[in-house]
Amino acid sequence: MRKTTTLLATLAIGIAFAGPAFADKMKATLDGKSENPPNSSAGKGTADVDYDAATKKLTWKLTYSGLSGPPIAAHFHGPAEPGKNAAIAVAIPNASSSPVEGSATLTDAQAADLMAGKYYINIHTAADPGGEIRGQVTK
Repeated sequence: MRKTTTLLATLAIGIAFAGPAFADKMKATLDGKSENPPNSSAGKGTADVDYDAATKKLTWKLTYSGLSGPPIAAHFHGPAEPGKNAAIAVAIPNASSSPVEGSATLTDAQAADLMAGKYYINIHTAADPGGEIRGQVTK
């Protein structure tokens, strides 16, 4: 009986520590200097981004301040390296006030671009409809 109890306890500890797969942790620091072309916005922002490869779920928390006005839109764009522009890849809904939290499920191609460092976050305002602040998503 003691061996069975010990085996079950060892198994339970192993399962508890194994748990689910860990998400990849990424970050973006947004400012006007990172825009293409750069601008002199006083706006700043940060995004904490998690990606779970098993479920292809992208999760984010975006905070920002100092923009010229309220955001009219926010997106993940890609694929693009820093200094290059790209199309919208994933919308960030409800970005009219900070902080903004959300999630989306990526396609295989989107996931590959994200993991290759080819996504950036852009916050658009009426004064800068092409993007007021921007930041590359990096590990």
